[in-house]
Amino acid sequence: MSLYQTEYELKVSFEELDPMNVVWNGNYMRYLERARVDLFGKLKYSYFQMHEDGIAYPLAKLNAKYIKPALFEDILTVKTEILSIEPTLDLKYTIYNKNTGDKIFTATTMQIAINTKTRESIFTAPENLKKAIESVQNV
Repeated sequence: MSLYQTEYELKVSFEELDPMNVVWNGNYMRYLERARVDLFGKLKYSYFQMHEDGIAYPLAKLNAKYIKPALFEDILTVKTEILSIEPTLDLKYTIYNKNTGDKIFTATTMQIAINTKTRESIFTAPENLKKAIESVQNV
């Protein structure tokens, strides 16, 4: 069960293709990052708010599965789910081809909160993140 989920849509551009005319594998990580920024923006807990709270969430672990290729001008939907926020931020991503409905990619990430001044790990979620999630769950 997820604490919160969103969808982010993007269109594959020509520059994202590899010599085989499919999306280069590294671009999927960019898609995840865009979807993560979008998720936190919709939560009203943006990266700017994290910075103000003295928190950063560097990536500690990534697990990815490539299922089908994405092609030039495909419209992709990235579903992003927050699975947990303590002791780590665990997210799940599923990318679909909007036109065909095909699932083309899945991933999970684990991120650890750190204090931006001391660079020490923090194993509790920031209060503002907890409040943001509570506010969307109570809607």
